[in-house]
Amino acid sequence: MKKIEIICGTNRPGSNTRRVVDIIANIYRQKNASFDIIDLHDLPAEIFHPSSYAVKPASFKPFADRVVNSAGIVLVSPEYNGGFPGVLKYFIDMLPFPESFEDRPVCFVGLGMGQWGALRPIEQLQHIFGYRNAYIFPYRVFMPAVHKNFNEAGEFVRDDLLKMLDEQATKFIDFVAHFQAVKPL
Repeated sequence: MKKIEIICGTNRPGSNTRRVVDIIANIYRQKNASFDIIDLHDLPAEIFHPSSYAVKPASFKPFADRVVNSAGIVLVSPEYNGGFPGVLKYFIDMLPFPESFEDRPVCFVGLGMGQWGALRPIEQLQHIFGYRNAYIFPYRVFMPAVHKNFNEAGEFVRDDLLKMLDEQATKFIDFVAHFQAVKPL
């Protein structure tokens, strides 16, 4: 069975992005959806060697295979300096073309320290995934002032955002199922 891959769009250790990915994973788990998490923190170091552009290291193959064989992708990205993290762009660039995203459902969650919740990075990513002929799921979730969304105990305190994430997951699962019924990935 194909899985939805939830991608943590940064390799920063202990990131708020990973905390949000874990919340999203819990929502998908409660919906009995088949999913897995790709955390860019786990990328093999050798992928960053310049020779990787010509020949991908064998240690990267499991990451590429999971994307290519996924039913859909939930991409969770922070905002770094008005854009998405460079490691996320590099990850996208290292994946096989065109099969990684061609005809693949993709949805987005953005989080940022500012008031827009990573609106710019998500719009940038939508351009890239549109170029790669992905099926862009239109229901995006933006999480402004993400550092204020957790209490001192590390618990997520924004019920409104939790409700939006839940609604996005419900609709995205249906979106993915529609495309699997129309054209098997």
